[in-house]
Amino acid sequence: MSVAEKIAAAKGLVVHPDDRVGVAIAALPAGRRPGPDMPCLVDDIPLGHKFALTAIEAGSPVIKYGAVIGRARHDIAAGAHVHSHNLDTTLSGEVRYAQTGVTPEARRDPPAAADTFMGYRRFDGRVGIRNEIWVIAMVGCVNRTVERIARMAANQVRGQVDGVHAITHPFGCSQLGDDLANTRAILAGLAQNPNAGGVLLVGLGCESNQYRALLDAMPDADPLRVRAFACQDAGDELDAGISAVVEIANHMATEDRREPCPVSDLVIGLKCGGSDAFSGLTANPLLGRITDRLDSAGGSTILTEVPEMFGAEHILMERAVSSDVHGAIGAMMNRFKRYFIGHGEAVHANPSPGNIEGGITTLEEKSLGGVQKAGSAPVTDVLGYGDRLRRAGLSLLESPGNDAVSTTAMAAAGATLILFTTGRGTPLGTMVPTLKLATRSDLAERKPNWIDFDAGPILDGEPIDAATDRLWHAILDVAGGKRARNELYDERQIALWKGGVTL
Repeated sequence: MSVAEKIAAAKGLVVHPDDRVGVAIAALPAGRRPGPDMPCLVDDIPLGHKFALTAIEAGSPVIKYGAVIGRARHDIAAGAHVHSHNLDTTLSGEVRYAQTGVTPEARRDPPAAADTFMGYRRFDGRVGIRNEIWVIAMVGCVNRTVERIARMAANQVRGQVDGVHAITHPFGCSQLGDDLANTRAILAGLAQNPNAGGVLLVGLGCESNQYRALLDAMPDADPLRVRAFACQDAGDELDAGISAVVEIANHMATEDRREPCPVSDLVIGLKCGGSDAFSGLTANPLLGRITDRLDSAGGSTILTEVPEMFGAEHILMERAVSSDVHGAIGAMMNRFKRYFIGHGEAVHANPSPGNIEGGITTLEEKSLGGVQKAGSAPVTDVLGYGDRLRRAGLSLLESPGNDAVSTTAMAAAGATLILFTTGRGTPLGTMVPTLKLATRSDLAERKPNWIDFDAGPILDGEPIDAATDRLWHAILDVAGGKRARNELYDERQIALWKGGVTL
């Protein structure tokens, strides 16, 4: 029997040969043997939850994904349910990371002739997969004005561009120091995303986040495609905004055409949210295959959600391409831990209630499943919050795990497409196409308005290579113009990371 056939027949799955727990891929009653060479269950095991493959002594490490996900709080019998009642995290504070060997960057093969997509080549050589105009609020006071400008202007330029969309947020005023700098950096990054063929910056006039300073933070913006004004200085702000959008759209309509582009021009953000125990079994490993395929072709991926790397950072550090990158990963981990500790929170204040209900027990377990999105690609760079992509390959980006904050940060860093895995489901999308991958088929069937791709067939025995090909073609279709669910249902939002004083 093949591995795929064994998975399809069994109701218990062992992820790694060194594991001390199995995973129930169906709700299992006590007294059942979930698979060959597995113990008879002594407890009922909910869907996605863990059971002990052998007896585990109190204080002993519990292994899943071939790594430690925690320690047994007390003796655990073979076949017993392993979850929050008997498993504790091993995470605490900062770690002194030892230098390990670095991973040389892999030789990248030129993409095959078929591995192209129809994109928009920008003046600086980068490629967008959409040709939109983004109307960006400098401050929360003008949010409704920005929305009206975008809505009214869209009616006048329909057919000339792929869309006109408002970017709103509650910040830009009463901010100091890092908070103001971060707001400016994220908005500047979004304004320079290749999917924005044109940008209109709309300020009030008296705010801290002045549009002139934002323009100074946009050195790579095409001046022919950027307009800005303050409402306090304009006669009629709606007329001024609509006229600016029309002017930009007229330029885009004459200049911009889709053209064949190699996949090395793709920049893809990697995200998981509403995770369950199957995220690390189906959708996240599938993203890892995409990361490796894109990396081998010279493309770029961005991985963030730093708190959900805690306990699995060693996997990424071992793949750093230099001692500098290795050190930067460790520094980012400890910096983020200090952020937690400085606010009186434990570094393992994760998983969420939904994660726990779905079978994830500790942050180590969540992290080990989450970093699988990075595949086996070498880590080429570490980016701070608000930084923009500097190098091809896999970059780690400093940002919280919060779905809206992290997707925004990746779009600001230059991601033109985001792959977002979910086990429990979410409609959230950011300003770039945000493809949702369901970890199980029942979610894809229940939420067709949310889900773009079903990774569930992997549980039924679909070979991972076949699933990778399915997803690869879906990515190329969306890169070439097919709209993602978040675009079809106008699920677009941003969120900014704030940690300082508000005046």
